[in-house]
Amino acid sequence: MVYGSEAILPTDLDYGAPRVRAYDEHGAKASLEDAMDQLDEACDVALLRSAKYQQALRRYHNHWVRDRAFNVGDLVLCLIQSNKNHHKLSPPWEGLYVVAKVLRPGTYKLKTIDNKVFINA
Repeated sequence: MVYGSEAILPTDLDYGAPRVRAYDEHGAKASLEDAMDQLDEACDVALLRSAKYQQALRRYHNHWVRDRAFNVGDLVLCLIQSNKNHHKLSPPWEGLYVVAKVLRPGTYKLKTIDNKVFINA
């Protein structure tokens, strides 16, 4: 194959090899267009399958997620985001914090028991 087409020897052209005699230019173009249409269709099918899988995965994940709402003054623990300087037996949670302010549902401003505002760095 040379850049998407087959190489033909000059002697095949001179003596009329069977594959040269059987070649139909119009049929080859139609076949190429059909192949391109099938490729586009296969890409569309793959895209739809991927979207369907993502929806099912999102639905499964959301099934197990429980909403929790905290109010001002509630005591909470904070998940450690960085494992730097922690070993595998370290607790995954840190501190005892107080909810200082509810910014929006699921987002809170925390402070320590000493009334120092917690900054997640």
